[in-house]
Amino acid sequence: MDLEARSLQPTEKAILLSKLREYKSDLNTLRREQKKLSLDTQVARDELLEGGLLDPRKASSDQRDRLLLSTERLNNSGERIKESKRTLLETEELGVSILQDLHQQRQTLLHTQDTLMDVDDNIGRSKKILLSMSRRMSRNKWIMWGLIGTLVVVILFVLYVKLTH
Repeated sequence: MDLEARSLQPTEKAILLSKLREYKSDLNTLRREQKKLSLDTQVARDELLEGGLLDPRKASSDQRDRLLLSTERLNNSGERIKESKRTLLETEELGVSILQDLHQQRQTLLHTQDTLMDVDDNIGRSKKILLSMSRRMSRNKWIMWGLIGTLVVVILFVLYVKLTH
């Protein structure tokens, strides 16, 4: 995800990288919590096993209390682990969704870039055609003025010849 986010435009890149950092932080927090819960479970087991070494009369009552407490802790720990796994899966799904969106946006940008290159080529061709048309128009204008000038000179010559004879 990190590599994909870094290859985007700076505006999108900043947003996605901050989200990515947030997801990584959440993931690390969940992992630390899972480790802590695993240690709590181990401590609870150790306490249960040590309880049998005490006074036999009190041991039964104490063991029962500790067993109930440990069972409750274990159940709570199990629930926290399940919730952590659920959150982890949701985060992972969100990351996959973001990656898919990024990939789709990248494909759109690449397609747009190709289209713009084609448009640029077409504009270049259009410019050449218009320049050629402008040159022809200018040349035709000079030819037309040349013909008009020649006709005026010929008319004046004909008038001169007719008037002098």
